[in-house]
Amino acid sequence: MAASLLAIISGSFGWIYVLCWSLSFYPQPFLNYTRRSTTGTTVDFPAINIFGFLGYFISCTAFLYSPQIRSDYAARHHGLTPTVQLNDLVFAAHAVVLCMVCVSQFIPGVWGFDKKGRTGLGARVSSTIMGIIIGSFLGVGIVSLIVAVRHDPDPASGWAWIDTIYAISYVKIVVTLVKYMPQVLTNYRNKSTHGWSIAQILLDFVGGVLSILQLGIDSYLQRDWSGITGNPVKLALGNISIFFDLIFMIQHYCLYRGKRGTSFSEGEEDSLLNGATNGDAET
Repeated sequence: MAASLLAIISGSFGWIYVLCWSLSFYPQPFLNYTRRSTTGTTVDFPAINIFGFLGYFISCTAFLYSPQIRSDYAARHHGLTPTVQLNDLVFAAHAVVLCMVCVSQFIPGVWGFDKKGRTGLGARVSSTIMGIIIGSFLGVGIVSLIVAVRHDPDPASGWAWIDTIYAISYVKIVVTLVKYMPQVLTNYRNKSTHGWSIAQILLDFVGGVLSILQLGIDSYLQRDWSGITGNPVKLALGNISIFFDLIFMIQHYCLYRGKRGTSFSEGEEDSLLNGATNGDAET
């Protein structure tokens, strides 16, 4: 009875965190559209997010539907199945689409935004982010080459195709580690979070907490805590997101509360300033 209740709670947490994380992708492009400008935010965040969530989508698909990968996983984890859920796959696919929409707002002529917002600092993908993307491709390629060359017969002790999937999923971890930093630094440089939506951060925070709780419940139900280490991406995504969400909350509500920042020229149009409070809608 208790196990059935926990399974229901786990499923509920899963879809609620997917809803929260999915909704968190809407406030920023909506804020950009309402202000008719991307000033105050950077293209690095959504650009590298596309790459990271594409890797997450591929790994979730493999763990859910690939007989080879599921067999390799069982060989390494006492015959158990991966703790990846369908809601993880749905979330990853949705994230890729919304990040593409957000990136498109930085492309001249697509949305007709203010030129300053589309050509200023942060309007182009930085060389650091491009280097991380290229390096990730090389890393996955090297792991795949090792697996193909070695042909180890035992996936439990040798190299197997699940290692390629893990390498792809680790790309998402790397992306999550670095993707927030450009925006954190932009807020610090501007001494303001204006133009950066706090609503997406609050939703992201709730989603991160529920994601970790679901992973813990699933591992408890399997009576094997290797379900957590066997799904390192989900664990890392939740913890890293929570860490950076707290940084953004401190910036928005404590350090730079009510400050407009230096990146906005006097008289720049911002429709959200008219009748909006200094909270989730304005940032």
